[in-house]
Amino acid sequence: MDIKSIVSKLTLEEKASLCSGADSWHTKPIPRLSIPSAVLSDGPHGLRKEITDSEGQRAGTVPAVCFPTGGAVACSFDRSLIRRMGEALGEECQAEHVHVILGPAANIKRSPLCGRNFEYLSEDPYLAGEMAASHIQGVESQGVGTSLKHFAANNQETRRMTVSAEIDERTLREIYLSGFETAVKKGKPTTLMCSYNKINGVYSSENKKLLTDILREEWGFEGLVMSDWGAVNRRPDGVLAGLDLEMPSSHGINDAEIVKAVKEGRIREEDVDIVAGRVLKLVYDSIAREKEGITYNKEEHHALARKIAGESMVLLKNENAVLPLEAGKKIAFIGKFAEEPRYQGGGSSHINSYKVTGALEAVKDICPVSYAQGYILDEDRTDENLLAEAVKTAQEADVAVIFAGLPDSFESEGYDRTHMRMPECQNQLIEAICKVQKHVVVVLQNGSPVEMPWADKVEGILESYLGGQAVGGAQVDILFGLVNPSGRLAETLPLKLSDNPSYLNFPGENDKVEYKEGIFVGYRYYDKKDMEVLYPFGYGLSYTTFEYSGLKADTSEITDTETIRVSVTVKNTGNRAGKEVVQLYVGSLPGSEKAAIRPVRELKGFEKIELQPGESKEVTFILDKRSFAYYNSELPGWYVEDGAYEISVGKSSRELVASLSVTVHPSAPLRPRYTMESAVGDLLKNEKARSRFEAFYTKLFPGRESKEEILMAEALLQQVPVHSICSFHPNITLEELEKIVEEANG
Repeated sequence: MDIKSIVSKLTLEEKASLCSGADSWHTKPIPRLSIPSAVLSDGPHGLRKEITDSEGQRAGTVPAVCFPTGGAVACSFDRSLIRRMGEALGEECQAEHVHVILGPAANIKRSPLCGRNFEYLSEDPYLAGEMAASHIQGVESQGVGTSLKHFAANNQETRRMTVSAEIDERTLREIYLSGFETAVKKGKPTTLMCSYNKINGVYSSENKKLLTDILREEWGFEGLVMSDWGAVNRRPDGVLAGLDLEMPSSHGINDAEIVKAVKEGRIREEDVDIVAGRVLKLVYDSIAREKEGITYNKEEHHALARKIAGESMVLLKNENAVLPLEAGKKIAFIGKFAEEPRYQGGGSSHINSYKVTGALEAVKDICPVSYAQGYILDEDRTDENLLAEAVKTAQEADVAVIFAGLPDSFESEGYDRTHMRMPECQNQLIEAICKVQKHVVVVLQNGSPVEMPWADKVEGILESYLGGQAVGGAQVDILFGLVNPSGRLAETLPLKLSDNPSYLNFPGENDKVEYKEGIFVGYRYYDKKDMEVLYPFGYGLSYTTFEYSGLKADTSEITDTETIRVSVTVKNTGNRAGKEVVQLYVGSLPGSEKAAIRPVRELKGFEKIELQPGESKEVTFILDKRSFAYYNSELPGWYVEDGAYEISVGKSSRELVASLSVTVHPSAPLRPRYTMESAVGDLLKNEKARSRFEAFYTKLFPGRESKEEILMAEALLQQVPVHSICSFHPNITLEELEKIVEEANG
């Protein structure tokens, strides 16, 4: 399709009209030239296509399959699994004639309070980027477009449409853009959605640095940029910044603003041509990728949702091997969530699930259980009758499984939580049952971390997150050992809210939120401070055991233009088949001198492998420059400091089972630029300057002759600016010092 030719036939008004939606879910058609519309739909963990009645009014959404949310699937650490989920979503979109499904959401979990964390993948940008890329690849493989969102720094719901995220450049690049970069480069999404918020005072929808300089020119993005729904501020500025499509419709208001701006010379018609051309490319590419006669089997997708949920759930505690449960024992299921599971979050991603399976229903295929409701979902008060019934039911059983978590009202798009507590009635229920039953398992259903004041009183904890419409079946699969748990935490679970690094600066004030914790988000913070946590990033238990051996690298020294191959052998030493998530972390070797402040370690590789009892597999990772680099804002760019790095493999950020060291040299070492304001200590690192300063020592340190005395005196000079040396001796001139600085600069 010759897009330029079509654009040339459009009037200015028609070009401007293409820059906004026809309604909430369609691009504008141009009947005069037979230009059709593209159809968009909400996602990202299920198809939310709106339907209308005979009068054109909204009448709900189509029945579809609700898969586990992003926060759950990320815990699978399985690229192929989330890709398969993407393929299924693509199939459903084709069947419903949808061209673009909105998602995945790759924003970083800065605070556990963010109301939309259930959609977001991780606190770690490497994991978020890899999983988002695989999700995109799966959907796009079916001829359906994705919309990677929300670009960028949309890390809270409080005042999300007006707040400015104040972030330094290094933090922005390393933490909040890095996952998007991976998803764009590897996943190649058809579209990308800009966020509501400002970044350092500039709305994302009119942020040229973000939408053009970084996204298109640095990362090579060739698709369309659309706004989040209602995220547009000044539309002509958005055209200049690289915002192609405003969603939903502005009812002609912003289209007219574009026309006016062109006629007044504030933007060029050529700028509008570019934007309109991208919209047309989306439309015609979408039409070309349509597949006729596509249907999908809802039951098969339901089964897939169950499999994905089962591989994403995280077994946090299994004291005395309370799990898996034995079907022959007297088992009590307690808690309303066993009957009516909470399996998805609220807001724009809420799916009209065609069926929902709870644990109480699913367990009927295995064995009979007793059941007590325990609490009322929409209330935080304890119902004494329900509590008494639950305690009696638990007391009469061999094992009590309590289904608990957060009700819908506790977390949703549109608002943030104010605390990490579960409803008090549920905490009281758990405490009461622990007094009469020593074998207690808690199954959690929540989109974000919760405090667990009862964690040391129960024998088992299974974190389900929001596991989609088949969550109950997946829970039963794990509880009874039909599926070996293999999920790992994609975020750190802190002991309490005040431990979180953003605690003092979330959600900000006066429409400004400062990211003062910098790069130290999630485990980067907790590990740097060596702080106790409830459960660390990457953690999760299994019903079998794994042994690591033979960690090796193909070389011990590289430049940053080369790659290094690292491998380790993993063996299943238990008596049942299982999957292990092998995690690789990179950090500066303890004791090595580096100028930049870095985390103790950062995730730079992961692979999920399946092993039969006694089976071994070698897992290989390829590390490149970015595996060792930090973002140097002064260059600006990614830079590797010269020196030793520690490469570790293990089962979480805290449980590292093997390490080795490698030396990495920058291909273009940074050359410091010295001035008269530079600290003497900096110049003493320069060989030429050091020899010149040492010639001054007899003047500067008269009577100090021993090596120890010279070293002590030199230490005092470390923080002194060069120009101040004159103050220490009248015979040292500014001219001499300027010459030293000049020579040091080469």
